[in-house]
Amino acid sequence: MSDLGSEELEEEGENDIGGTYKFKNGARYIGEYVRNKKHGQGTFIYPDGSRYEGEWANDQRHGHGVYYYINNDTYTGEWHGQGTYLYAETGSKYVGTWVNGQQEGAAELIHLNHRYQGKFLNKNPVGPGKYIFDVGCEQHGEYRLTDMERGEEEEEEELITVVPKWKATKITELALWTPALPKEPTSMDGPGQEGPGAESVGHPRAMGWRVWGNINSEEEETRQSDLQD
Repeated sequence: MSDLGSEELEEEGENDIGGTYKFKNGARYIGEYVRNKKHGQGTFIYPDGSRYEGEWANDQRHGHGVYYYINNDTYTGEWHGQGTYLYAETGSKYVGTWVNGQQEGAAELIHLNHRYQGKFLNKNPVGPGKYIFDVGCEQHGEYRLTDMERGEEEEEEELITVVPKWKATKITELALWTPALPKEPTSMDGPGQEGPGAESVGHPRAMGWRVWGNINSEEEETRQSDLQD
């Protein structure tokens, strides 16, 4: 997935105009070139068959684009910023921030019947977060990083893998959130007509995040039992 330097190419086109450029390792670039560097819109086909279609700047992927992986996964969005990764095999989606092509920052991992909201670092969830279940409840907790080591027989070449471990703290009932609509001031407005507050496009709750309330102890015990089963 690394970008290849322009000195490695055998070009079929003119510099600063665009065209098709072939690299010695079989990769190809079809798009705009400026001063012998990939710049502007272009498609890069890698030797393994994966490809990137989108914006380039100074020979690097930069801006908005789509990356097609050989396992049919796709990433759509900014190479450094907001984007969506679709897992073809399961249909799950990671929607959140990326840094240097890695999942990092606030994000939502959406599965078939539940989702996780929290922060990610080096592709792993870290810190406080919550699981939201379609049955109508959410589980709050925290991901803690733990070390998993190889066996004693490989002690000399021991490798330590950091694995996130989920620790649940409480379960609460899901309360659906309805966006507030702008209204004109009027004396006829009653208490039941007040909105939940000033929310605007771009606010986390306006982007699909929900407001949650507590449930009574009897309901909580029932939901805890259902989740454990």
